[in-house]
Amino acid sequence: MHIAAWYEGNQRVGFGAGKPVDPGPDEVQIAVSYCGVCGTDLHIFHGHMDHRVALPQVIGHEMSGTVAAVGAAVTAWKSGDRVTVRPLDHCGNCPACRNGHSHICMNLKFIGIDRPGAMQSLWTVPAHTLHRLPAALGFEQGALIEPLAVACHDVRLAGLKPGEYAVVQGGGPIGMLVALVARQAGARVLLTEVNPFRIALARELGFEAASPLDTDVVKLVEAATEGAGADVVFEVAGAPAAAAMMTKLVRVRGRVVIVAVYPKPVEVDLFKLFWREITMIGTRVYEYEDFEQAIALAESGALPLHRVITRILPLHQLADAFHDMERGGEALKILMQCQES
Repeated sequence: MHIAAWYEGNQRVGFGAGKPVDPGPDEVQIAVSYCGVCGTDLHIFHGHMDHRVALPQVIGHEMSGTVAAVGAAVTAWKSGDRVTVRPLDHCGNCPACRNGHSHICMNLKFIGIDRPGAMQSLWTVPAHTLHRLPAALGFEQGALIEPLAVACHDVRLAGLKPGEYAVVQGGGPIGMLVALVARQAGARVLLTEVNPFRIALARELGFEAASPLDTDVVKLVEAATEGAGADVVFEVAGAPAAAAMMTKLVRVRGRVVIVAVYPKPVEVDLFKLFWREITMIGTRVYEYEDFEQAIALAESGALPLHRVITRILPLHQLADAFHDMERGGEALKILMQCQES
């Protein structure tokens, strides 16, 4: 039976028999193995994105699976291929697309938000969104490729160099992955986070980690850099206090990389931006090359991705996953199993 979980509005989740969609000429139908639950999904659950979601709607976009059927015009993929999806559908005609920046298309449709997502056993998507998963990469870790691609994009746009000192503000799934990718790129990394479980996990993974609630992070960074400050600060926390702190941590002509989504204006120390000639870089989602780098990193085994996954639940327990995320505590990345066992 085709199963699905969907958002019904007002913090309600439905589960039951889904309605599989046959692939059109340029589409592919995927048997979804796992789908990660991310902060965007939680925002949807809380009703913050009701203006974009057509209720009731299957959500989710961090996934892995196997091609089940292909459309008549699809030649690059066949049944049985192991895949993940880059869930961006661009228009191809706007100024951003014409300038080669289709990932931030001015008419971008994010699959899993603006269109039905992956929290179902069969999911139909445009064939151009697929990336091939290596045979040696498990489907659990394959479901981490999308958030790992975010981290690869952030580190790439930061221009991070070996030997540089980086601060990652926020130790959630994206922050932890940014820290891992930054370290793999040769940086020294400090991760700041307020959740004790995530601080402990970061330390177990070999990072220096501290809470800004009980540590003077500015002094910590200055001590580590002989007073210079960090080369790069990745702001992933999405909290006003973190936005106010980020420019205080970075060196002269350093870089601040904005990863977190701030839906409302917050206070930023622009004097520090001026005084130290700091570069501020906005980053959003990912590009094709970031997905390919994420797949290569995952396949190499260089990153302890299995430690990022803290729980795997059957699809009918999606509401439980949201409540776990709301409580915080000992949760990082929760995966939903999208096939009935």
